[in-house]
Amino acid sequence: MIGKRIGSRTYYYLAESARVDGKPRVVGQRYLGTAEDIAAAVAGGATEAAGAWHRSFGDVAAVWGTLQRLDLVRRVDAVAGPQRARPTLGLHVALAVLHRATAPETDFEEWWTGCLAQDLVRPRPPKGSITTAGHWRALQRLSAERIGGVETALAEAVLDLLGDDGTEALAVDVTQFAAYCSLPSACEDVLAGLGLVVTRDGAIPLASRVYRRENAPTFAALAAELGERYPATDVTLVFHAGQAAQLDLGARSGFVGSLPLGDHPELLARPASARRRVDPERFAGLTALDTRATVDGVRRRVLLTHSETLHAAQYRAFTSDLSTTVRELDALAAALAAGTHRGDRTQVHAEISRIIRGRRVERVLSTTLTGTRAGELRLERRIDDTAVARLVDEFFGKQILVTDRDWPVAEVVTAYRARTYLESTFRSLTGPTTAGPTPRWDWTSHRIAVHTLVSVLAATVTHLMRREADRAGMNLSVAELLDQLRGIGETVLRQRPTGGRPRTRRILTDRTPQQQALFELFGLDRFSPA
Repeated sequence: MIGKRIGSRTYYYLAESARVDGKPRVVGQRYLGTAEDIAAAVAGGATEAAGAWHRSFGDVAAVWGTLQRLDLVRRVDAVAGPQRARPTLGLHVALAVLHRATAPETDFEEWWTGCLAQDLVRPRPPKGSITTAGHWRALQRLSAERIGGVETALAEAVLDLLGDDGTEALAVDVTQFAAYCSLPSACEDVLAGLGLVVTRDGAIPLASRVYRRENAPTFAALAAELGERYPATDVTLVFHAGQAAQLDLGARSGFVGSLPLGDHPELLARPASARRRVDPERFAGLTALDTRATVDGVRRRVLLTHSETLHAAQYRAFTSDLSTTVRELDALAAALAAGTHRGDRTQVHAEISRIIRGRRVERVLSTTLTGTRAGELRLERRIDDTAVARLVDEFFGKQILVTDRDWPVAEVVTAYRARTYLESTFRSLTGPTTAGPTPRWDWTSHRIAVHTLVSVLAATVTHLMRREADRAGMNLSVAELLDQLRGIGETVLRQRPTGGRPRTRRILTDRTPQQQALFELFGLDRFSPA
């Protein structure tokens, strides 16, 4: 134990000595405090805390660690070329991705001020150099060429990490990207959707193509363009039932998609006993029938799937829709009986059609209108319970997937759901529409391009993390993964000074078994307080 005299007080340290190159040297030193501090500790007391605050640890550390593994800062700076500005563009892009992934609803400068990122970034940026306005000014240096270069550079980093697992890719279309990213409605004229090339394993974005609502490409043209972005990989087209009509599946190869249920009534009539469970661990309640059917004149492999989760959701929506329809019809019938509705028979028929049209309730609900003249018209309605049961059995929870791939059923389902996973991720990675320097900023085409790049890069990083968690046996969505990591918090205690400078102590919160597994998976111990 050694003491150091500073002013009128002595501060003690516990020093550890060892021989270095044959000579005694101090190799470790721990601060103990003043004699009063040591006496209080021996007596079982502790220095009184002057303040404490809590901040998120797990999500910030895990995302930053993934950005380090991808070497994002260096790769972006290589694309940008020589720079005089500090912090560099690479660091600004990395912080933008970290912010988008962990706290998109918080103003950037406010987030940075109290965030763990200040302790992780090395070398630490100069004090006052990170502000919301300065951050967005830096991102304005992302020209169209640099945006493409950054996206390509990160894709190369992802493929380097995946190795042979990254040789197969999917082409998907996120048609409502502007809505998922919480962009103002005015931006939808500039930005409508986002085409993506993603890895088959993990749906990790590799390339993107933003398109405008005006003169938007057909899905077939977009698919061809996306396929050309990565000619060295085997790209499989993923589409939904609404896009199937735009594709000539009889002549196309390399696809996974869904077909309108009404196109194959013979499949819908197959009994539930013909279906088999897919993968209880990854797809709870999902069964499938693997068979063949004629699609666009060619015999193709089709999967009739049934999801208990989808079935329950569709039944809730149907019963709610039916209740609304019945309520409106009963209100119309009451108005006719009371004589307050004076429309003629044609007008009442039009009103009934408006209430029922375009809903599946048409199949289970019948109406009878009696009388010929206004004031004498009466309306009765009836629900056919047999028709309800038949509708529920034939349609609810079902999808028809078509593919020319010989993948296992679980892999076909995973590929088809890639778009759903991405939509969910983009929704979870966005904050309010006013995010930016001020609530009144102009959403120019360039700002939207930068916003899109950050969103895509954040999806790339978080989907890579999700893939790693899935391989470790934790089947979590991006939102669920980040929530689990966010639950690993850090409490910072600032103790009262005893004549010297205030001391700060950092401790992590207790962790659940799953949080501990994620802590070890992402190597968060290297960021945790000593």
